[in-house]
Amino acid sequence: MAHYATDCWDAEIKTSHGWIECVGCADRSAYDLRKHSAYTKEKLCARENLPEPLVTEKLMCETNSKVFGPKLKRAAKPVQKYLESLSDADLTSIQSALSTDGKATVVLSGTPADGEYDITPDMVTIEVRTITEHVREYTPNVIEPSFGVGRILYSLLEHSFNVRAGDEQRSFFSFKPAVAPFKCLVLPLSGHPSFAKPLQDVARRLRAGGVPARVDDAASASIGRRYARNDELGTPFAITVDFQTADDGTVTLRERDTTKQIRASIDEIVELVKCLANGSTSWDDVLSKHPLVNTSTNNSTA
Repeated sequence: MAHYATDCWDAEIKTSHGWIECVGCADRSAYDLRKHSAYTKEKLCARENLPEPLVTEKLMCETNSKVFGPKLKRAAKPVQKYLESLSDADLTSIQSALSTDGKATVVLSGTPADGEYDITPDMVTIEVRTITEHVREYTPNVIEPSFGVGRILYSLLEHSFNVRAGDEQRSFFSFKPAVAPFKCLVLPLSGHPSFAKPLQDVARRLRAGGVPARVDDAASASIGRRYARNDELGTPFAITVDFQTADDGTVTLRERDTTKQIRASIDEIVELVKCLANGSTSWDDVLSKHPLVNTSTNNSTA
């Protein structure tokens, strides 16, 4: 574990290469600010004005400088700092030793004045005092996460890669809508002039609603091939403008993983795609409310 951390955690992802670390989190506590404060002799802390004064009782140790300094000499400051850092339980133990034995022994370690030192009742006063705080002071702690973006992206690609059953040449990425670069494909069945206006209208309404949409109007390729190449990009949904659109204003909506399609009005399909993209509804919910349409022609890659 790093010298600056009080604790560390790792997040791992299982891939074809086994478990790999993708995120490392270190609890740096207040290491950085305390180090800066020690070297600069500046108090680096946050201050918060309390809406109501905070009244607490605390066991405190106060040194008698007239006796404490002359007796301990160069060890006076390290010993005083040590006493101030003790918990109530430790101070209670020292108070008890002073009362029963007339002295208490403290041991310093990791200081310029390491060793054992005797504390006598005339050197310190340990008592419970009432403290009223109007301003809370604290040194902010830091949790430091470190993300391996390359490993996360690789894992996303590996976990999302699929092939169509019975046809290993037809591969696709099953990205969740939240991470797919484009949420919806908009395409015409063919290059017929009547498709141009509704095609652009659907794309404009999706983009205006915050849904990244891609238009594939390369009518020289079959509808199946255009579906397939956008499946390879991981685009989860596709809206198709066809000859029925000119008759009744409806379009089809296709889902990438199942290749199933429904038909509804442009208004309804656009709203459905918005909900599917933001996760407020699922494809299963959509299928439970809308009948499927024949997809034998549209899903062919011939």
